[in-house]
Amino acid sequence: MVTEKRKAAIVRAVRKRRKKVREMAVAHKGGKCQCCGYEKCKDSLEFHHLIKDTKNFGISAKGYTRSWEAIKAELEKCIMLCANCHREWHAGMINKEDLAFF
Repeated sequence: MVTEKRKAAIVRAVRKRRKKVREMAVAHKGGKCQCCGYEKCKDSLEFHHLIKDTKNFGISAKGYTRSWEAIKAELEKCIMLCANCHREWHAGMINKEDLAFF
């Protein structure tokens, strides 16, 4: 039986790993919005899958831990946008031609 103390330790370890993996993912994608170049607050950067049908999992899905190799493979299907550009993308205000990436 897992004690409450042990459960809390596992939760802390998973949070720490997820934070490190997110930092690695942001660095892997260049550390800034691929549309406007925003880089001030890394927590404002989000991953957007370009082709929804190829999405195996959400990069920032809570509770999931995956190998770095699996995450890198999924990142290759994504662009990184700041929160503002991401919302504008979904509103149809930004398209591929607007991205510094392309």
